[in-house]
Amino acid sequence: MRLTKNLLALIVLAIGALWSLQGIGVVGGSFMTGQSQWLYVGLVTMLVGLLGLVWANRSRG
Repeated sequence: MRLTKNLLALIVLAIGALWSLQGIGVVGGSFMTGQSQWLYVGLVTMLVGLLGLVWANRSRG
């Protein structure tokens, strides 16, 4: 179960990173490219992914 949680959190983190990079125009080829709101959406998504990693790996003691 821990592996599944980690994979899900990493996917969310990666999607957030992609959206952020598209928002600042580093990654092209999308309607999101160069639109700053996607930077902020991506940053929030990355934060959710990081919190998911913390949650998945917290100690159970």
